[in-house]
Amino acid sequence: NGKKSIMTLLDKEGIKYTKAIMYRTLPEDLSDLDPDKYDLLIFFSPTGVDSLFKNFPNFEQNNTLVAAFGPSTKKAVKAMGLKLNIEAPTKKAPSMTMAIKDYVNKKSSVKKKK
Repeated sequence: NGKKSIMTLLDKEGIKYTKAIMYRTLPEDLSDLDPDKYDLLIFFSPTGVDSLFKNFPNFEQNNTLVAAFGPSTKKAVKAMGLKLNIEAPTKKAPSMTMAIKDYVNKKSSVKKKK
């Protein structure tokens, strides 16, 4: 194992180091899905937004709602030209669940007023 041999060499040479877990997030193959069949797409990372367009390069938002969690995800959504309908966290909605509930409640109250 290459990783273990590096640590063995560092130990042998008396070099002080700290172990770190590294990972790389890759987009999942979603070609078996049709994003147009969903009312709401929720993204929790910029990688999720990238994955949408890697899997569906011609995706158009149309009537699909888009939600984003966190400032970097919000930025990625907007950078791809999508309209952000729901965002979290906010002071009023610290979780995505609360943000969605707030959105639905607002839409329901607007319909009742009409």
